[in-house]
Amino acid sequence: MSYSLEEHIVQLLGKGDKAAINLLYENYSDSLYGVILKITNNEELAQDALQESFVKIWKNSKKYDSKKAKLFTWLYRIARNTAIDKLRSFNNRFEKEVQIDKSNVYILPTASLNQDVIDLKMHVTKLDEKYQIVLNALFFEGMTQQEASDELDIPLGTIKSRLKIGLRDLRKLFND
Repeated sequence: MSYSLEEHIVQLLGKGDKAAINLLYENYSDSLYGVILKITNNEELAQDALQESFVKIWKNSKKYDSKKAKLFTWLYRIARNTAIDKLRSFNNRFEKEVQIDKSNVYILPTASLNQDVIDLKMHVTKLDEKYQIVLNALFFEGMTQQEASDELDIPLGTIKSRLKIGLRDLRKLFND
């Protein structure tokens, strides 16, 4: 029985066979590098992000599920997210300078603070646990919906539904 290169790579990934990473690099690195370079617009950052992407791919290879996404889609998401993280890190490090003498942090009037939002975490704890988990991942841990889906091992559609229902229930708590 013959099967495709993609199926062969997926099979090797499932076994933790290091030959998979070589095949992935040979067959997908150019495409992934193109995606990363388009995001970072910097060759050095793109090369670093590509290398980090392959490290993440290898570390998470057992998590890949062909029922959830095609291999390239999974690789693309990892590379894209790594490129975005790399670019943010680069921009934060080199383009932002803290100017303590010109800071307005300490002159924020308290009247402008929405007192209801301050105890948002407390209100979230009043929701069903399944909604709490999703809202915490998305809002307090800064995950994207896809990252939350992967990390929590919950289908993306369920993440979106729980987010919508959780926000609706949270709105009801605030209106009471």
